[in-house]
Amino acid sequence: MSVRTFASFPVAAALVAMILTTPAAAQDGVAISAPERIERGALILENVPETPPAVRDRVAQYNNTRGAGFLDFLPGGGVLISTRFGDAAQIHSVASPLGARRQLTFYDDRVSGGDVRPGTSGSFVFLKDSGGDEYFQGWYFDPASGRTTTFTEAGTRNLALTWSRDGSRIAWSRATRDSGDYDILVADPSDPSSRRVVHEGSGALSVLDWSPEGDRILLSQYISIAKSRLFVLRLSDGSLTELTPELNVSYAGGEFTADGRAVVTTSDEGSEFSRLVTINLASGARAVLTPDVTWDVEGFDLAPDGRSLAYVLNAGGASELYLMNLANRRAMPRPNLPPGVVGGLGWDAASRNLALTLNSAISPSDVHVYSPRSRQLTRWTESEIGGLDPNGFVEPKLVRFPTFDSASGGPKEITAWLYEPKIPGPHPVVVDIHGGPEGQSRPVFNSRAQYWANELGVAVILPNVRGSTGYGKTFVSLDNGLKRLDSVRDIGALLDWMAGERNRFDMNRVIAYGGSYGGYMVYSAMVMFPERFAAGVDIVGIGNLRTFLENTSGYRRDLRRAEYGDERDPVVRAWMDETAGFNNADKIKRPMFLIHGANDPRVPVSEAEAMAKAFRANGLDPWLMIATDEGHGFAKKTNQQAQREAETLFFEKVFGLRPAN
Repeated sequence: MSVRTFASFPVAAALVAMILTTPAAAQDGVAISAPERIERGALILENVPETPPAVRDRVAQYNNTRGAGFLDFLPGGGVLISTRFGDAAQIHSVASPLGARRQLTFYDDRVSGGDVRPGTSGSFVFLKDSGGDEYFQGWYFDPASGRTTTFTEAGTRNLALTWSRDGSRIAWSRATRDSGDYDILVADPSDPSSRRVVHEGSGALSVLDWSPEGDRILLSQYISIAKSRLFVLRLSDGSLTELTPELNVSYAGGEFTADGRAVVTTSDEGSEFSRLVTINLASGARAVLTPDVTWDVEGFDLAPDGRSLAYVLNAGGASELYLMNLANRRAMPRPNLPPGVVGGLGWDAASRNLALTLNSAISPSDVHVYSPRSRQLTRWTESEIGGLDPNGFVEPKLVRFPTFDSASGGPKEITAWLYEPKIPGPHPVVVDIHGGPEGQSRPVFNSRAQYWANELGVAVILPNVRGSTGYGKTFVSLDNGLKRLDSVRDIGALLDWMAGERNRFDMNRVIAYGGSYGGYMVYSAMVMFPERFAAGVDIVGIGNLRTFLENTSGYRRDLRRAEYGDERDPVVRAWMDETAGFNNADKIKRPMFLIHGANDPRVPVSEAEAMAKAFRANGLDPWLMIATDEGHGFAKKTNQQAQREAETLFFEKVFGLRPAN
């Protein structure tokens, strides 16, 4: 462990006081002119200093950690994985456990997916956008020629590429620019001229599965975190049948059973949590497969032969993997996994082996394959950690604190994950607030938190305030609409709890940090508790919910209105303006660092530009970093490196840390 030394409390307090009276802090509301903009490669910078070599080198080690995620099985027995060896994640093949990785795609932008065509060809499809604009195009890779062919239309947004069982066709959903309505298309991706629209859709439709005989497609329509719908589209006549029109529930995922007579999905019908259910397509009858679960089923995969079902529970943030014999609904032997988060479940074509991606707090994501017959778990990848010693990594602790309204009927407690340095406190603190808002901070490998804890001696707290997923459907809805600021008050309750742990936390040195909705929370928390934070870091954050909804891409607007409220309603609109960080910028008098992607389709970069202008009008001169080749967050390693370096310099200044030599 290599912990950066930092000043003792009396000196640190003096340094913080000094910082807050420098040009980086408010000067009695006197407006400040916009500083000179500097261009460094794809970055546009204001007030961000050059990085010393020692900081750059150490940050690079943590930034060079990488993970591997399972994509699909290959017909020859290998697997497709996603990992990053260049600047962005690409698709690789691995022929055998811990074998060499062979890179198959080579783009400046990251790719997603990697779904192998059923059969023996080994061809696959994937999605790729440009510069983070999220207008994903579908591509087909032919291993015989090594060539890729796009089969979608430029300027459209394409999602959920799904192969028919025989591999003859693929179905997917497509939205045109600035539209929230998705059509359903079908094509042989090796022949783009075969593309045709099979259903002109309404709303956020997505393809889930093909029926075994290939004449029906299972579709979902996402309305909000609390409501979604399931449909079956019959290709022969174009008819669309809703499976449970009488229900107002949330479904997630879905697969046809092997006989095509039912579907397996998750539903929160009659429960606080999502459970596995089957729905009979003829009668509509529903049967719960996991009646006793007290956590959400967050992922599942049904084996092609229909006999085995694998599913994952989100147990307070950590994953629990289970297997079930679907014929008798009895539990099957399951692997003994270390604590962590499991994703990417997938059975092979023979229904014998289950692949999964395992991520833990002290180890990045890697691919494993489990054989229920032999009860053998085999590791297929071993990702690098930048030459760092894994024994030096910090294991996060789960902490709990009472809510501000626990005594008056609110939730009894909020949970948070704490990365605590191994040296004695009290420590400066970063309160890292997740986005979403329907998200959840979980005990995954977090190179950012590891770097802050090990190298800067900073405690990192990741709270799951009300509105977070994973704690039941009542909890996730407690921040909807005009109740939004209750989640901000949960941050105040966290600060109260921290203040009672003075041997652990230095309450004079607390930074609010968050991205996307987490950035909105940074602004809101610093407006509500202006004296309790030393600074804030906002990443692709929302300055005003009204202007965000007016300017976000059309495919997201109605989905976000279900969460934040409808800005066209005069009452909601007035509330959004009244509580907006943009209209309360004068209350924030601490140093700020704003980070944004110029191509962000979700939270337009205009939100960051407007906030920077508002801060300057009130005497605050923020740091600003804009990447011209990024969207909603930085995906490219070079930009991530620059962001981490600049954050380090900002923390050094705010916390009074001694710079590395």
